[in-house]
Amino acid sequence: MSTMKEKYEQDVVPVLMKELALDNSMQLPRLAKIVVNMGIGIVDKAVFATHVTEMEQVTGQKPVVTKASKSISNFKLREGMPLGSKVTLRGKRMYEFLDRLINAALPRIRDFRGVPPSGFDQQGNYTIGIKEQTIFPEIDPNKSSNPQGMDITIVTERAERDSAFKLLEGLGMPFAKHN
Repeated sequence: MSTMKEKYEQDVVPVLMKELALDNSMQLPRLAKIVVNMGIGIVDKAVFATHVTEMEQVTGQKPVVTKASKSISNFKLREGMPLGSKVTLRGKRMYEFLDRLINAALPRIRDFRGVPPSGFDQQGNYTIGIKEQTIFPEIDPNKSSNPQGMDITIVTERAERDSAFKLLEGLGMPFAKHN
């Protein structure tokens, strides 16, 4: 079992039960999935393939290639052209990715002071943008020639903004302190 899942079950559940004053553990907020999206844009096929491979290395799952839905001549965009890739992680892979994100990738960001707590929506989903994929230890920064950003959305079940914040904080998400 993943260490992040064990941490959730052993450490976070009892604390959340007390803080949220719930009787049943099934009412607790929990992670549903993590969606990783990389909008690559119109680039050379080799560069596109490199970014898709890097995303596969980071997530441990083969990404789905997203394509243009319609043609826009001003952008030299044709319908069906590949523009990006996305991965939806659930279960064991989701917890492993979250563990690597919190403990390995985020601390490698230069001048890192925490992730902004303003990334929550009303349903309790948290979105963070990363400027370079090279913060993940699976990617060799010397071999990656084009830095590419990605969006990571952590989708929660049975949570609104405050309870989702407590959930992610309990799992170890390094939120920036308010001044």
